[in-house]
Amino acid sequence: MASLPDFEAWAIFARVAARGSFARASEELGLSKATVSKAVTRLERRLATPLFHRNTRRLALTEAGKAAADSAERILKAGEAAEAEAVAGSATPRGRVRLAAPMSFGLAHVAPLLPEFFAANPEVSVELHFSDAQVDLIGEGFDVALRIAALADSRLRARRLCAVRRLVVAAPSYLDRAGRPEHPRDLERHACLGYAYPPGQDRWRFLNADGEETWVAVSGPIRVNNADALTPSLLAGLGLAVQPEFIVFDDLAAGRLASVLDDWTPPPIALHVVTPPGAFRPARVTALIDFLSRRLTAAPWAQAAT
Repeated sequence: MASLPDFEAWAIFARVAARGSFARASEELGLSKATVSKAVTRLERRLATPLFHRNTRRLALTEAGKAAADSAERILKAGEAAEAEAVAGSATPRGRVRLAAPMSFGLAHVAPLLPEFFAANPEVSVELHFSDAQVDLIGEGFDVALRIAALADSRLRARRLCAVRRLVVAAPSYLDRAGRPEHPRDLERHACLGYAYPPGQDRWRFLNADGEETWVAVSGPIRVNNADALTPSLLAGLGLAVQPEFIVFDDLAAGRLASVLDDWTPPPIALHVVTPPGAFRPARVTALIDFLSRRLTAAPWAQAAT
């Protein structure tokens, strides 16, 4: 009779691969470094192939290790979920959730919600990672990510929360000085403040209600990898920018910024909750997803964009 897979070794390997370190994995798992190392060695012997390149300064996955890492992470997640569901009173979420969110959105609209979430879920902790770059949920070991994009098809699970409007905005002082653009082509003679994600943002794309599409080459005095960094230059009247409504809605309401080209919009995007594939989802992850879904779709900018 064939022996069962070494599930413990697979789970330990998944955590080492996600953390890129035996020491960090052993600390997180509450195991000795020797136990973690032996489990990975045991798995390598069973598979008859090395899973890591090891030296004194660096730990890197081999090609075989890269191929096995996604499957190992699914094994670990499935085991965690099954265990969580089996725990008495599993309706009470407990444990840690690793959450990734875009920088500006996460600071302004996610972090302020967490005290309310913890009050309702005192046995859950959240490790919150901010980056405007798209994280690899499986490879980096995240349970949940918030993404603001037009999502491509993938094996990740996604829940759309609300539309996110992007507006061309400028300070009234800039528009008084440089004039209001009436068509996207007019932006070629304006100072356009740029956002670096995704690459290629020196050409802006617009659509109108009649289905027309146009691309405009733009230039300006600043380009950033975080949209909040454009706000001081916008308010100082240095140019126009395409900004998501969740960043500028207060300044628009106060008259510090004004929107232009309202008949033309950048391609539609939306806020999504994204999770790794698989049928199992621990109660702690479900609790956080449900909480964020309720609170973020009720935000004032979300109501305007839906």
